[in-house]
This record gives sequence, structure tokens and C-alpha cells, in this order.
Amino acid sequence: MIVDRVPGDYQSASSHPPERMLLELQEAQQTIYDFLLKIVKTWPASQVLEEFKRLFIQHSDTTNAETLPSLYAIVFANNEQEFCNTLKRSCYILINNWEVKREHQAIQDLIGLFEDPVLQRHTFSPTLKRLRNWLRRFVVSEDFQTIRLFAFRLHEESREEQWSTRYASYLLVPQYVDTQNPIEQREAARVLSRRLKEKFKFELALYTAHSQSASPISKRLKNPTALGEGVLRLIKAIVARRGRYSYRNLAHLFLQQTRELRYRSFKKSLVNYLIFSVDQPDFVKTLKAQLSQKLDQLHTDYNDNPLDSSLILRTCNRTIDYLTTEDKSTPSMLFTMLLSQGSSLTLAIVLLKLILVSKSSHAYLEVRIAELIRYYEQFPRDQCRWIINFLEVFSVTFAIYAENIEYNLIQVDENGKIQPSASFSRRVNLDACRIFSQAIRQPELAEGTQAEDEAGPEVNL
Repeated sequence: MIVDRVPGDYQSASSHPPERMLLELQEAQQTIYDFLLKIVKTWPASQVLEEFKRLFIQHSDTTNAETLPSLYAIVFANNEQEFCNTLKRSCYILINNWEVKREHQAIQDLIGLFEDPVLQRHTFSPTLKRLRNWLRRFVVSEDFQTIRLFAFRLHEESREEQWSTRYASYLLVPQYVDTQNPIEQREAARVLSRRLKEKFKFELALYTAHSQSASPISKRLKNPTALGEGVLRLIKAIVARRGRYSYRNLAHLFLQQTRELRYRSFKKSLVNYLIFSVDQPDFVKTLKAQLSQKLDQLHTDYNDNPLDSSLILRTCNRTIDYLTTEDKSTPSMLFTMLLSQGSSLTLAIVLLKLILVSKSSHAYLEVRIAELIRYYEQFPRDQCRWIINFLEVFSVTFAIYAENIEYNLIQVDENGKIQPSASFSRRVNLDACRIFSQAIRQPELAEGTQAEDEAGPEVNL
């Protein structure tokens, strides 16, 4: 039943001391959270949705006599922000639990509840008028858009509604790294982001493995990228870096050679490391000039200090800013300059090199990528082809260097037979190679061992 008047329309909590009001507000919120957490774990999703609808949309009695009074306690406190926080956290409690149980349709249906016509209905009740106004503003808020992101990525038909939703695995990162968000929201974002990345890595490895054969399965596999058949050559170009010149080994050698340096010298070496083996003269010139100038002015008070892990992390993070977005909302000048030269792969590799030096910067980088996506999503797809191309190349590059999958390049002769040597020069004929991928059971041990085994002679960076 939809009510048009509620008891206590003119009740006010203003006479209570602020400390008491805050305590009552927190108790009311916790009552709602506990109720939803209990039923989502034990009830069918359809019944949970009905209870959520009765409480937050229709504002009628639920099976728990304490939840509706708790909701009105928040309303009578006249605190719209706390109401929105309560509603947002309640949504994520349901999303989190349904995601674990793979009840994705329930998440779709949850989003659909906010399209109920009752939100637009006129009422004479001051309390209901306040509630419906709050709900309408919540539906058009950024908080609700992030909730809708979960539904978009779990619904196959909605994938192309907005080009940016394709990159939800990055858009979710700012949610789970923001400690101000409810723990349920952070966990839901972390789980879905990780699942989307793993899904992309698996589909890419599967497509790569079978697309080089004439088997029937190869015709049924969908290319998970937007790069077309060119993705195979891209993967070969990335994987072709082997032995002591592999990106992991270069990072390992760089850290070894710079660990005794003063900070000023480390910054100069970092630029040399990033442009090492880059074959594009314009890219090298631009990056070296612009980045050297910025790093020269970075943390100058520490120039004569010995290098430590904190300085490495802070420097890599600032370098990521220079290469993506310095103000955390618009593309940096360096980002625009480099991509205008058609250097998507080279820029992706430079960012990869930074993460291989500072693994703790990975989430930081993905937040910056998310900010770039948010900036460009205001433009139609046709105007964003170059940024979409970069995002695709970036995703493939980091999928290849994921710690749980290993790609290998095998040379074959004219008859399709594998060559005995697996060593590649920089001018290897990529068309005469095939790609193989496999899961890695112990990535940390395997990676550390490989770095030591392949280190070989010193490479001056």
C-alpha cells in the first residue's frame, strides 16, 4: 500500500542535544543496515526487493516494525546527506551479497525500483514530500550513477549504451580506494572491478590462443578488445621483449642500479629508464624535455637525501600525474602531446615501466585513468576514437603483464614447425610467430626467480 500521509508529519528532533541527535541517527541507520543484511543472506531476492521498495520507495510498513520508524527518524532529523548515505550503503549491502551469489538480475531489478512513478506523485504530507524530493535528487546524483555502473556491466545489452561503461573496471577503482565510502560500496567495487579484469584477461588469452588456428572454436570466440585483428600483432610486439631486455627485467635492473643514489640522481635516471629502447624520436624528445623539467622541481628539499621506498612511490605517483592528469579532472598537457603523436602503445609501455618499478602505484594509476575516462565521456564516441584506442592498448598491455598469466612468443618456420630458439631480436618477424599463454601458479616466486636468472650483463639505464 502506498501512503500519502504518515504519522508524525510535524515531529521534530531539533529539541534534542546535538550529541543525542547524532547517536539516534546512527542507531536508526544501523537498524536499517542490520535488517537488510539479515534478509539478503536468507531471503529470496524477490522478497528482499519488495522489502526495500516498501521501505525506501513506498515508505510503508515492512516485516520489521523498527525499520520504518528508523527511516523517519532520519527524515525528522532533516539531514538529506545522511539519508543519501543510508540509502547508498543499503544499496551496496544488497549489491555486495547478490554479487557473491551471482544474482545479477536482482541488481538490475534494484536499479529499476528507482523508476517507480510514485516518486513523481504529488503529496500533501510534508514528510513524504521531503522524502520524495530527496529520492529524486539521489537518482540524478553521482552516487546513483556509480550504483548504476554495476548494473550496466552485468547486463550484456547495456554495454554499448555509453562508450565509457566498457571501462568500468577502471571507473570502479576510485570507489574502492576512497576510504570515505561505506565499506560495502568499497568491497562491491573492488570485487566487480577485479572480476571484470579477470574476465578480460581470460577472454584475451583464449582469443589469442585460438585465433591462430583453424579450429571451429576460433570462429565462435569474440575478440574482447575494440582493436580488431590488429590486437594479435600488438600482443606480439609487446611479448617480443625477452631475456635481459624484458620490461620486468629492466625494472629490476633499474632498481638495483639506483638504490644507492641520491634523490636528485634518481630522478634523472628515472627519465632515462622510461625512454630506454623507445624507437620514436619525437616521443623521446617530448617526454625527456617535459618530464625532466617537472621532475627537476619535484621534492627539491630531498635532492641530497638517500633514496628510499617512500620517495620512489611519491615520485612514480607524481610522474603518473604528469603523464595522465595533473589536476585530477582534465588531461595533462604531456598526455595530450604524446597521444597526438600516435603513441598509444609507447605511452602505455612507459606507464607499465612505472608500475613495474612501483607496484604500489598501480591503483593510483587506475584512478588517474578513471579520471581521464570521466573527462572524455562527455564527448560522443566518434570524437573519442583516439582516447578509446589508447584505453584498449593500455588494457591489453597490462593484461599481458598480469601476474597470473604468462604470454610467450614462439617462432615457427614456413612449414609451421616450432624453431628450437626462443630468443628474439628487436627486429623479429612477428608474422612468423605464434602466441601461447598459460596461467602462473606462484607469480611472486616465479617472477623473482626470472628476474635473477635473466639479469645477465649490466644494462646501463
